Amino acid sequence: MFHSSAARWARTVVFYALLISAGLLYFNQQAVEDWLKLRGYTPPAEIAAIADRSSMTPDARHLWYVNKPQIVEATEFSDHCPAAAEKTIILGCYRTGDNGIYVYRVTDERLDGVVEVTSAHEMLHAVYDRLSKDERSRVDGLLENYYTQTLSDQRIKDTIDAYKTSEPDALSNEMHSIFATEVADLPDELESYYRQYFSDRARVVALAERYQSEFTSRRTQVAAYDEQLAALKTQIDSGEQSLREGQAELESERERLNSLRARDPVAYNAAVDSYNNQVNGYNQLLARTRALITQYNDLVEQRNTVAFEERQLAQALSSQSLPTSE
Repeated sequence: MFHSSAARWARTVVFYALLISAGLLYFNQQAVEDWLKLRGYTPPAEIAAIADRSSMTPDARHLWYVNKPQIVEATEFSDHCPAAAEKTIILGCYRTGDNGIYVYRVTDERLDGVVEVTSAHEMLHAVYDRLSKDERSRVDGLLENYYTQTLSDQRIKDTIDAYKTSEPDALSNEMHSIFATEVADLPDELESYYRQYFSDRARVVALAERYQSEFTSRRTQVAAYDEQLAALKTQIDSGEQSLREGQAELESERERLNSLRARDPVAYNAAVDSYNNQVNGYNQLLARTRALITQYNDLVEQRNTVAFEERQLAQALSSQSLPTSE
């Protein structure tokens, strides 16, 4: 009787132990899956350095590493990421369900930091993917409130508007990544939320601002050149009109003098000085106009050089410059 009771008790203990284990496994399924993915994984030095430079917290690093991120060249990037996956100043993609993060390797030194900002942006997509229903609803509200009530950066507004048109269902997800990595000052609640993922978010934003300034500074230069060129063209057009009028007057006066030379030498001699003064004035205007044209052409060359640099930078960040996958 004693042995039978002990056996039943043992079976009961085992049953409840298995039940508890099953329950724990169910509620910690994500942790188990993460453990399996990370078992034996050592992040490459480049991947760890990106986490360091972008100030990812342990929670952020966990999701970064779970996705086995890769910094890839053009051909491989096109194999993993759809064309124009992102519309902000980054080039990367996150495969939903923690199935990988791919970041295009940008080597132009003028765009230093773009890989780190892109990596942080894509890591945040993985964060958003895992938010609970209640937490996502709360965060979405914070993002929407900031967007509608406070956001003043026109470039970022334009970026959000692009997503409104092309991927309206991903709008909150994209704002979640963009605001964190590209906006310096956020409301306290959002700052508090993002501290879970960045120990110093300002470092990420500074990187984004640094390479974005490579574009904005050139656009500002081009705009300044265009303003100068417009003013010069007005002066050149005015000078050329005056030259045409002056040439017509000189030709008319020369014909008059030629007719005077034979029939009225006295009148001819009296008019010569005035004619010569007209010629001198015309030649001076011609010289000034030619100098303006030379200045205009020099400025066009300088303007086009800066514009070409801007196009180079844009191409370095444009999926249109990448080969399409077969």
